[in-house]
Amino acid sequence: MDRVTIAIRVLDGDRTAGLEEQLKEVFAEAFAEPPYGEGPPDVERAFRRFRSQVRRRGFRAAVALDGDTVAGMAYGYPLAANTGWWDTLTEPVPEELRHEDGKRTFGLFELAVRPAWRRRGVATGLHRALVNGLESQRVMLNSRPEATAAQAAYRAWGYRRVGAAVPWEGAAEHDVLVLEL
Repeated sequence: MDRVTIAIRVLDGDRTAGLEEQLKEVFAEAFAEPPYGEGPPDVERAFRRFRSQVRRRGFRAAVALDGDTVAGMAYGYPLAANTGWWDTLTEPVPEELRHEDGKRTFGLFELAVRPAWRRRGVATGLHRALVNGLESQRVMLNSRPEATAAQAAYRAWGYRRVGAAVPWEGAAEHDVLVLEL
């Protein structure tokens, strides 16, 4: 592939919802590979959640564009005071870590780059654009421990592991990572 210039745009929920079909393609390509091995049912499950996520208060996305093609995405929103995210932990953590007030933690729900655009700094650019200017104190995400490239990027960006979780019934165990802003 020739050298290209990637444009990264930060979008609100309405504008992100309008890109659903292209974002599904990103998700399908990015998570079909090991260690994920996700297929069409997984894509549909993720985008049933996506349709409610884009309507959440504070939702924001960063989208990487190569011309008209969406090459990557990252999105999330601030965790509610009554979030169930911490309830999926498989090991106890201090109550202070679990405390949410609706603003403290930005949950990063998806970060994916299509294989053809990897190793070009796209994920770093998406992450930087997404978290730049957040009013939250920290960012939290779940990552599969065996996703070594993703884990290396998260560590390089300053995330630390605070526990493990099974984020939904039938899911593999994920590391819970936090980045203090």
